[in-house]
Amino acid sequence: MNRYPTPNLAARADKSMARNMTLLAHHELQGYGGLGEGIAMQQCADGRRILWLAHEAAPKNFTGVDVTDPRAPYVIVQTELPHMKVRSNSLEISGDLMAVAYQTQSPGMKPAGFDLFDISKPESPRLVSHFDCSGPHSRGVHALWFVDGQFVHLASGAPDFEPRNPLDDQFYRIIDVREPSRPVEAGRWWLPGTRAGDAAEPPARLPKQFDTGFRVHNTNVFPERPDRAYIGYIDGGSIVLDISDMSAPRAVSSWNHSPPFNGFTHTVLPLFSRDLWIVSDECVQDNGADWPKLVWVVDARNEGNPVPIGTFPAPPVEAFARRGGRFGAHNLHENLPAPCSFRSDHIIIGTFFNAGVRVYDTSNPWQVQELAYYVPAAPALSPVGAIQLNDVYVDDRRIVYTVDRFCGGLYILEMNIG
Repeated sequence: MNRYPTPNLAARADKSMARNMTLLAHHELQGYGGLGEGIAMQQCADGRRILWLAHEAAPKNFTGVDVTDPRAPYVIVQTELPHMKVRSNSLEISGDLMAVAYQTQSPGMKPAGFDLFDISKPESPRLVSHFDCSGPHSRGVHALWFVDGQFVHLASGAPDFEPRNPLDDQFYRIIDVREPSRPVEAGRWWLPGTRAGDAAEPPARLPKQFDTGFRVHNTNVFPERPDRAYIGYIDGGSIVLDISDMSAPRAVSSWNHSPPFNGFTHTVLPLFSRDLWIVSDECVQDNGADWPKLVWVVDARNEGNPVPIGTFPAPPVEAFARRGGRFGAHNLHENLPAPCSFRSDHIIIGTFFNAGVRVYDTSNPWQVQELAYYVPAAPALSPVGAIQLNDVYVDDRRIVYTVDRFCGGLYILEMNIG
């Protein structure tokens, strides 16, 4: 029996599809269901669990949802952005402190940077400080990482950074927030050759139709290796930095599959107990125009010479490529070192836009197996006519929270994988 639906059935974007996953609840978030790449869970002192969600676009900033009972979620707060040309694409929390990223549509606009909020009273988030990253060549912060209560790691522009190419405007920055009311920069690193005035030659670019820039996306730093930053550098591939001296990060490892592939490395997720990296691409073009966008398994036993040994089994391209909108890899659940977070060095969960959310077993890294998936039906008002699952978070109860990029809102799922 074919484990996948036939192409004709899969092309029915108005029908949901599931394997070993059960929908527990769906919430449209008061009609503002276009969500970005920021999902975090707060364990409150009173026992409640609050899921915090960043929005993909204005007018909303972030939404807090009580998911103590995952079958009955309800919104407790929803905030506004200051204007329509800024988005809060990313957020993270540490304890009762939340960092929220702000990226503007064009360089030179504000607010471009990140805010810190006190969320000890979740219904009433209180602004603690703003770290300004605006400047003539800066759109601010696209994505951030904040798990230790001390440092925020950013993909960001800066007032004093001029890229040689406008596509290369966001680089790696470390911000010290140990005094939350007065954040200060602790360090920075960019790919040599991408800043105006660099002695190094600029990197060779991909063909124009696939050139998405030599800039940073995810910037992950884990307690197992606080001296390492695992960075998805978009067209620069996977880069690992030694940040033992935060004032002077230095590159210790890199791996890049493009060319010949079409760029956009998104996430580098280390599996420390197994000396592996799980590396996800991001699809950024509709209708399969930049296919393939995959999730890779990389052997990192020798940090200085990472070697790809396989890819995750992809959803069938003939069924999804032209289903509507984007099709391909994107976000992974990142094994966040947080009280409510699911952590596994074997089970990996990711979002694939119109191919839904999918669960994989990497026990045999040479032959990864798909365990489960859920593909929601197209939201009624979707501008692309299909679901576009954008991000995923999994809690310690193995409950999966995933969000639509345009209007579908929040989907809460249970994995039935034993």
